[in-house]
Amino acid sequence: MSDNAAAAEVAQASERDRYEISVGEQSAGFTAYVDRGGQRIFYHTEIGENFGGMGLGSTLIGRALADTRDAGLRIVPVCPFVKKYLERHHEVDDVVDKVTTDALAAVRERTG
Repeated sequence: MSDNAAAAEVAQASERDRYEISVGEQSAGFTAYVDRGGQRIFYHTEIGENFGGMGLGSTLIGRALADTRDAGLRIVPVCPFVKKYLERHHEVDDVVDKVTTDALAAVRERTG
């Protein structure tokens, strides 16, 4: 883990349906979700160009998934970054659901 990842702050921006990560005063990225029927469907993650390769994406996803589990919601990994994270980290395996056509429809509703 880089010094930036250790110093990063992750916060839920529920008014925008996403978790955001920042380093100091700089926004470094986010992961977006849709909540539906007891599930939190993660569909898109971005880390800024200036912050790539620092472990911030893993920090962001790890904290967002832990928070989702603590909130009593199930995780649906539509986002490729979230899927890849879950292949390597198994802390939340018991609350992960498969991607379904209903989950994809919820994402399409949100994103247009």
